[in-house]
Amino acid sequence: MSTIPNPLDVRQSDHPIDELFLKRWSPRAMNGEAIEPSVMDQLFEAARWAPSTYNEQEWRFLYSHRDSPSWETFFGLLAEANQAWCDKAGVLILVASRTTFSRNGKPNPVHEFDAGLATQNLLLQAAQLGIVAHPMAGYDRGKAKIALELPDGFETHCMIAIGHHGNPEALPEQMRKGETPSGRKTIDKIAKQGVFAFED
Repeated sequence: MSTIPNPLDVRQSDHPIDELFLKRWSPRAMNGEAIEPSVMDQLFEAARWAPSTYNEQEWRFLYSHRDSPSWETFFGLLAEANQAWCDKAGVLILVASRTTFSRNGKPNPVHEFDAGLATQNLLLQAAQLGIVAHPMAGYDRGKAKIALELPDGFETHCMIAIGHHGNPEALPEQMRKGETPSGRKTIDKIAKQGVFAFED
C-alpha cells in the first residue's frame, strides 16, 4: 500500500517560516469519507478573517457534501480530467465574488484578489487540520453561474475539492507520478528591490 506523502519530507524553506506554509499542497488522492459540517465551519471561519478592500468581504462560497442532492450538480461542473479524481472528495466548493463595491456600486478592481486571499486562508486551515483542499481552475464557468443561480454582478474563480487523504495508488495511473508536493522558485526569481528586473 502506498503511503501518503509528507510535504515536510520533500520541502525545505530557505529561510525560517512556519511549517504550515510547507504543509499546504494539493494532493488528489482522497478516500471518499464524509467531511463533518463542523470541519467546514472551521474552513469558512478561517476564510472570513481574510483581509479585503474597504472590508467588503465580497467573497462567496457555495458548496455541496457528497451525500447531498446538489452533489451531482457540483460534480457536473468539473472538467473531465478533474472528475477522474474528485469522485472521492467529501465536499466540493465553488468560489465566487461580487464585482462591485456594495457601498457605491462602482467596479471593484480587486474582487478576485480578495477572493484569493480568503481562499488561501481556507487552504491553510485545511492543511492545519490535515485534510485535502485542492483548488481547481478546470470547470465550466458559464454552466456554474446558471446551475448555481449566481446573480448578475458575481463572478466565479475556482472550485475546491475537500476530502480526507486517500491511497495514491487508487488514482488513475497517469496521475500517480505527480502525487507529491511540488517545489517553489527561489526568492530571487520572484522578488527584486526597485524596478522590474526579472527574466520572465
